[in-house]
Amino acid sequence: MKNQKTEQSMNRVRKIAVTGVLAALTVVLGITGIGFVTWFPGVSLTIMHVPVLIGAILEGPIVGTFVGLLFGLFSLIQASIIAVNPGDLAFINPLISVVPRLFIGPATYAVYILIKGQSMSSRREYGAMIIGSIAGSLVNTVLVLGMLGVFKIYPWTVIAGVALTNGPIEAVFAAVLVATVLSMWHVLSWGKNRSRLSKEALK
Repeated sequence: MKNQKTEQSMNRVRKIAVTGVLAALTVVLGITGIGFVTWFPGVSLTIMHVPVLIGAILEGPIVGTFVGLLFGLFSLIQASIIAVNPGDLAFINPLISVVPRLFIGPATYAVYILIKGQSMSSRREYGAMIIGSIAGSLVNTVLVLGMLGVFKIYPWTVIAGVALTNGPIEAVFAAVLVATVLSMWHVLSWGKNRSRLSKEALK
C-alpha cells in the first residue's frame, strides 16, 4: 500500500514537471519565433502545438489539455501585445486563440491509444505516435481556421486553401518531430530502467 502511494506521488510530481517543461518550451517557441518554420517566402509552418502533442502522448489527456490551455493563453497574450494585422488581432478572441487548443491533447491521446491498443510492439507504438500527432495537429488547424471563418476574419475560400495546403504538411512535419522526440525519450527511459534492474540483480 505504501509503495502504491509512493508511486502515485511520484507520478503526480512527474506530470507536474513534464507540464512545466512543455509549457516553458511553448513560450520559448513563440517568443523566439522558432515555432514558425518558413516553408517558402510568405508561408510558415507552425510547430507551436508540438509540446501539446508530446504532453498528451507522454502523460495523457489532462496534461495535454493543460499545455494546450497555456498555448492558447500565450497566443491570446501575444496577439494583445504585438498584433499587426486583422489576422493577428483575431486571436485576442479566446474562442479563436484558446478554445480550439483545448481539444488538441484529448484528440491526440484518443487516437494514440486507439492505434496502440494493448500492443507492446515498438513499431505499433511509433505508428500510434505519428497518427495521433497528425490527428491532434489537424484538429488544431480545422478548429482555429474554422473559428476564423465563423467570425468572418477571412473568406471561407481562403481558409479552405490554407487548410488544404498548409494543414497536411504541417501535421506530418509536427508528427515526425513528436515521434523523434518521444522515441529518444523511450530509449533513454528504457536505458535507465535496465540500469536500475541490473543494479538490483547484483544485490
